[in-house]
Amino acid sequence: MQSSAVQMLVAARRVADFAKELGADVNRLEIRPAYDHMGALLADSVLQAGLNYNSVVRPRILAIFADYPGLSRTSNLLELVERGETSAFLNWTHQEKVRRFDALVLFLADASVEHVDDLKEHLQDGGFAKALRGVRGVGPKTVDYMGCLVGIDSVAVDRHVRTFAKRVGVTEDDYDFLKTVFCYAADLLSVSRREFDAWVWQRESSLTTRQMALAL
Repeated sequence: MQSSAVQMLVAARRVADFAKELGADVNRLEIRPAYDHMGALLADSVLQAGLNYNSVVRPRILAIFADYPGLSRTSNLLELVERGETSAFLNWTHQEKVRRFDALVLFLADASVEHVDDLKEHLQDGGFAKALRGVRGVGPKTVDYMGCLVGIDSVAVDRHVRTFAKRVGVTEDDYDFLKTVFCYAADLLSVSRREFDAWVWQRESSLTTRQMALAL
């Protein structure tokens, strides 16, 4: 256990030092929103996995805010699910993500989680977070991502976080290890964990976009 803790701290220092070298702005404005609209939050959480966020996910989330302002509560979303209108709501036809959205709505309804503030409170309960991972297709990354979207100060370990870690020689692939490392790194930089997570995502995704453009 002690060795593991030391390894985490060493890795966190590497990540923090590299971020500082890259000019991570500790005083910058927030770039990841904290949602107050349950429909948009769940749609973002379901759609983001495996898709280009800026070109595919973001336009759909903005459309939900514009076209469905009243679907900000779980009870409203439950009615949508019961009418079979999830696909139209998400503007998405692939049934796996549609079913996942429906399952999340049903899970939150059964848990009496009505508002985003309720979800924020529940996500800080380990038992609830573990139960949420029982929903098909919902893993630790999705749970932590939802936490970031409700304003919990944490990190969701995605491919961008993993890529950033490898840049500084952190090869450990365990989810909880990397989450702790990046949380510690944010602490070392005296920045919000969720905003450090967003900064890493923004940097790595912009590099990927540039690399794809050069390959064309």
